[in-house]
Amino acid sequence: MSTPLFIVGAGGFGRETLDVVDAINSVLPEPQFEVLGIIDSAPSDENLARLERRDVAWLGALDVVDGLDPASVRYVIGIGSPVVRERIDRDLTQRGFKPATIVHPAASIGAVSTIGDGSVVCGGVQISTNVVLGRHVHVNPNATIGHDAVLEDYVSINPAAVISGDVIVNFGSLVGAAAVVLQGLTVGSSSVVGASACVVRNVAPGTVVKGVPAR
Repeated sequence: MSTPLFIVGAGGFGRETLDVVDAINSVLPEPQFEVLGIIDSAPSDENLARLERRDVAWLGALDVVDGLDPASVRYVIGIGSPVVRERIDRDLTQRGFKPATIVHPAASIGAVSTIGDGSVVCGGVQISTNVVLGRHVHVNPNATIGHDAVLEDYVSINPAAVISGDVIVNFGSLVGAAAVVLQGLTVGSSSVVGASACVVRNVAPGTVVKGVPAR
């Protein structure tokens, strides 16, 4: 029996998350998830039209979940901002809902790696051995996560970024598209690594670094 699921976020990553769910369902004898629709407090007209073209319902703002059964319905948050993702997760958790973990069948997951509740791993991702992903981590298409890396809760890894071995990306940080974090380094909590940056030293919490080398 399929698990009822709603996705929070009608924007780009919300619809990419929908693609991952569709890919999961397409390779199984029976669909794993039944997508109820998308929840978004203020979707643009353009995004509503995009949902309509793929025959996916916009359910309304977050309070609409009060009409759903938290014992049977799961959720996934398709919003790129770690801060917003954490806030929505706390709200839904307080209402009794549990998240689904979404991993594209074209992602590669190494041995003894763990993926936390609510995380989304997109197609083309390479996750090496002994990697730990926390709660509601987003790993965008074609990113690479090296051996023994730890990505804490609400981290976002954008497309084609490279997290080298033994790296720690702390709570709520974002690593931009095509950025590289070299081996053994730590990205402090609530930090941002800019697109195409090369991180060669530890990143202090709450900072923004960019460039080559990243400063």
